[in-house]
Amino acid sequence: MMSNYGESHLEIEGANAISGLCGIDVTKKKKISLATLLTGLVSLSVALTLTILLLASYHSNKQSLFDTRFALNHSTAAKMSQSVDSLFKSMRAGLKYTGAYISVNHLSNEQELHKQLELLRLSGNFFNSIAVVDETGLVRSVAPSSVGTVGQHIATEATKEALASRKPYISKPYISATGRLIVFMSEPLYDKDGVYRGFIGGSLYLQENNILNMMFGKHNVDSDGSYFYVVSSNGHLLFHPDKSRIDADISTNPAVQKVLRGESGYDEVTNSQGITFLAGYSPVPENGWGVIVQSPISVVYAELDRYIRTILFYTLAPFVVLMITAIWLARRLASPFVSLANLAGKLGRGERIVLPDIKHHWNREADLLTQTITLALNDLQKQTDQLTQAAMTDSLTGLTNRRTFESIMTQWTEKQQPFALIMMDIDRFKSINDTYGHQAGDEVLKHLARILTSSVRSNDVCCRYGGEEFVVLLPYTSAPEALITAERVRTAFETRENPLGIPLTVSSGIAHYPSHAESAEMLFQRADHALYQAKEAGKNRTIVAD
Repeated sequence: MMSNYGESHLEIEGANAISGLCGIDVTKKKKISLATLLTGLVSLSVALTLTILLLASYHSNKQSLFDTRFALNHSTAAKMSQSVDSLFKSMRAGLKYTGAYISVNHLSNEQELHKQLELLRLSGNFFNSIAVVDETGLVRSVAPSSVGTVGQHIATEATKEALASRKPYISKPYISATGRLIVFMSEPLYDKDGVYRGFIGGSLYLQENNILNMMFGKHNVDSDGSYFYVVSSNGHLLFHPDKSRIDADISTNPAVQKVLRGESGYDEVTNSQGITFLAGYSPVPENGWGVIVQSPISVVYAELDRYIRTILFYTLAPFVVLMITAIWLARRLASPFVSLANLAGKLGRGERIVLPDIKHHWNREADLLTQTITLALNDLQKQTDQLTQAAMTDSLTGLTNRRTFESIMTQWTEKQQPFALIMMDIDRFKSINDTYGHQAGDEVLKHLARILTSSVRSNDVCCRYGGEEFVVLLPYTSAPEALITAERVRTAFETRENPLGIPLTVSSGIAHYPSHAESAEMLFQRADHALYQAKEAGKNRTIVAD
């Protein structure tokens, strides 16, 4: 038989062996417990997952916001350049028409000359002053008379160039004898025998009230700091929200250099004050000018900050709960190993122990941990989907909201995809709210939303535009087909039982792209005008835009 000493010695050796296998230091040196280690790893994993997802979402949305702002500014600049181009074509047409008239009929009649010039100046409101100069450079007539140059010879380089060119002419900005900053445009005059008789010219006083201020001056700076400016062919400012900067030379601006080369696009630029902007630019073909629309880059970062705060608001609490759950599971996973370490410690100290049945915990616990992380990811995706859905739909009716509607309409018009637009408005809705309360009004809105969704095709877009106004987009649909749909909705809304149990009606206006308008904005205005006509004509009817 083995002695007690031998048995005790073997127990101690066995304990040391088990302690070595389990990683337990029998010298009692303090170590990190398995539960603490697993808890730290799980916590770090959850925190890193949240950080990575937030960073990925941040960079993805940053690029999206940059692209959206660039596209918006470029589109706005293109539309404005078209407006300026059309304006100058109209101005030149006015000069040309008046010049042709007086050349044939009244070139020698001073009184009639002045009458025609005043008529052009006041009717078109294009020019601050208009003058007729004969072939010798003598000013024959000028409007308004207060300019006081009749009977004098022209003195500026621009007017001399216009006289010598004998062709349609437009000047670069220059300072006149009166100290005004001027852009000058002229058309040659020929009598009925084809003899050159001088020119008719109009002047724009850039630092005073002019046609550019009338077109753009009222809404030239948005609430977010976005604004636009117009430059001449030599890079000088012609129009700017800050009038003191007019005629400033900004030809070193990269966006200005590109637009003056005839390029149209967008770029990130830094102005003379060191502020970075997201700029869209487009040239004006008629006169070589350029239009630049720009937004401070800080606007995009402000939107990103709001987005991240929203994501954190919706995801931080679930992640904290999930992290606590994961920590609890990690401790449960470590529990059998702690028990085994305690047993090995007792054995190492020479104590007699009873070994429990060995349980296989590894696969099961690893599976639970995997499910926890998967749950965390699924919850984040769910929150992201909910945010996306909330951003695209109207909370009351469940229809597409105004923001998504405008985005879809802009996409279709940019692709030149034909479609019809129906604008609907519940008749006397204010009276419903006043009489039955806003909650009853909400039920009426939801009632119309249900009729809309049941009356259109699956690929049609139904939107609550605001208040009691609804809009339907019908892709590849003609105006007559849209009229059938609108009448179907109107009849159903009038005849079906409704939440109030009283007669309810709806009026509609229809417009079609591109037969009624060439832009989303104009199409909306046409449909809105048709709706207004329906209201004026007695309500409860549908009118198609002319």
